[in-house]
Amino acid sequence: MFKKSFNKMIVVVMVLCLAMVFVGCGKNEVSQYEKIKKSGKIVLGTSADYPPYEFHKEVDGKDQIVGFDIEIAKSIAEDMGVELEIKDMDFGGLLAALNTGTVDFVVAGMTPTDERKEKVDFSEIYYNATQAVVVKAENKDKVKSMDDLKGKIVGVQMGSVQEGIAKDQIKDAQIKSLSRVPDLMLELKNDKVDALIVELPVAKAYIDKNADISLSGITVKDETAGSAIAIKKGNQELTDQINKTLDKLIKENKIENFVVKATDMIE
Repeated sequence: MFKKSFNKMIVVVMVLCLAMVFVGCGKNEVSQYEKIKKSGKIVLGTSADYPPYEFHKEVDGKDQIVGFDIEIAKSIAEDMGVELEIKDMDFGGLLAALNTGTVDFVVAGMTPTDERKEKVDFSEIYYNATQAVVVKAENKDKVKSMDDLKGKIVGVQMGSVQEGIAKDQIKDAQIKSLSRVPDLMLELKNDKVDALIVELPVAKAYIDKNADISLSGITVKDETAGSAIAIKKGNQELTDQINKTLDKLIKENKIENFVVKATDMIE
């Protein structure tokens, strides 16, 4: 009898100890926002091949990542009172890096599609841009509608909204998806693709520096909603802080100024 009672007592004690451990863990749980504040650093994930959003440029003899998305990220870090660290990676890997904790937030001209919303949370929309079709300058007058691209090779950035547009709107398109926009531009210039679909500010940035490429006469139907900042799910405090900064930047018209400044920096 004594042995059975003793065994029961041990079980009860163990259960109470485990309960105390779980309670203790709950009390010590720290939010992502608090972790960032404590570390004094916020890590940005971006894909720096998308001018004027984000791109590499030599400044004072050093390679730096610049662009209007970067200025927005700097403002977020400044308002939080922390330093900004930038991690440059392929666009298609950004959300995975966010969910594994490699980066704290993603600013990369990213559209908050329904598919992406299943994986991460998003801030409010901070910028709206229309889509464009870029072709060789010599073919400018030959490409006036999506029908003119039927069965053609169309270049898009891998994992982008433009990839979906090409699949949905161009019949029998041979879609060529690459990680980097500069590589896509080279494919077009070297006649490896017939056209590219990119956002209009990006298209203009490259066309201004390359006389052999041009905007087509195509009006692209795009029902997606602009660009937003991606945050790992369940981090409402961080999302609220980011939206607070975006609200201020939009109200003060600073984002448009960032766009103009970034465009002027493109070589």
